[in-house]
Amino acid sequence: MGSLRPLSARLLRWRTRLGRATAIRNLDLLAVAVQARSYRCIKLYQADELPARPPLLWVFAFSPDDHVRIAVSVRAIPGGGWAYYDAGRGRHGYLSPCGDTELAADQVDALLKHRMFPATW
Repeated sequence: MGSLRPLSARLLRWRTRLGRATAIRNLDLLAVAVQARSYRCIKLYQADELPARPPLLWVFAFSPDDHVRIAVSVRAIPGGGWAYYDAGRGRHGYLSPCGDTELAADQVDALLKHRMFPATW
């Protein structure tokens, strides 16, 4: 039973690598949702020079004195689904399933507000 865990982890990494088009489609949907909340985005998956890199969406919040950011990735999850992740936290940075873009935008919004105003949380 213990040997199945590494195999399933390898299969998820393989699905994530091969599902680049799915990841990009979901990150595009998230970009629209967070831009509607006045955040700025940089899509680090449109560069043809970086086809082997995992797709990332950088989302920024600016204030007069500072800025905060979060890098969002999309990963395959067990059961054939996909989920948004805080890329800086890896598998521990789960945000929401890809089918719920508004929930993901809410999570990104909350994380950016927490980083911008940590004393208020």
